[in-house]
Amino acid sequence: MGKKLGAEFFGTFWLVLGGCGSAVLAAKFGGDGNPLGIGLVGVSLAFGLTVLTMAYAVGHISGGHFNPAVSFGLWAAGRFPAKDLVPYIVAQVVGGLAAGFVLFQIASGTAGFQAGGFASNGFGELSPGGYSMHAALITEILMTFIFLTVILGVTSKRAPAGFAPIAIGLCLTVIHLVSIPVTNTSVNPARSTGVAFFADTAAAAQLWLFWLAPIVGAIAAGFYARWLQSDED
Repeated sequence: MGKKLGAEFFGTFWLVLGGCGSAVLAAKFGGDGNPLGIGLVGVSLAFGLTVLTMAYAVGHISGGHFNPAVSFGLWAAGRFPAKDLVPYIVAQVVGGLAAGFVLFQIASGTAGFQAGGFASNGFGELSPGGYSMHAALITEILMTFIFLTVILGVTSKRAPAGFAPIAIGLCLTVIHLVSIPVTNTSVNPARSTGVAFFADTAAAAQLWLFWLAPIVGAIAAGFYARWLQSDED
């Protein structure tokens, strides 16, 4: 179990450092109009690539969850034991917080640093596009449902072996392209928690939605996949 938890810690650490780091350090680098700024597309790709690379690097050790919602979804689908949920989630959250701390140390090493939103998730005034709590709730539930449906589909017995991380990474990229304007994209409570406490906003007070919605969407996807793939057993 120790190796599995270490893999989950490291995988989540890289997801938050790489994904949120791209948003904090590179999304607007150089100011408005500077071609070096990677923007929404670059940040979306960064999140997808972190999951893809870690799924290949350590996924064979822990299953490559890197996300409490994924762990809940796999449990609902009957592919993950309930007794391992808490240890996995603790490892993921600690990995996310460690990455948030490291990212803050790096980002604050420049003159005039202001944390601002610090790549945190939010709704209302904290939504990049000013979207409501209702819109954020629907978005996070639906996007997590789709994410878990893809994960459970590409890792099923009938799916081609070896290609799952590519499909999962690309799916997460598309999810970010769609939902960054709404919530800054969570679909991962560990990712949300990892940076919320370093932001200069009320992001921490809105964390409840970014735990509740992804877990609800993931569990729904787990039961859906269990029904959809029941003839594979």
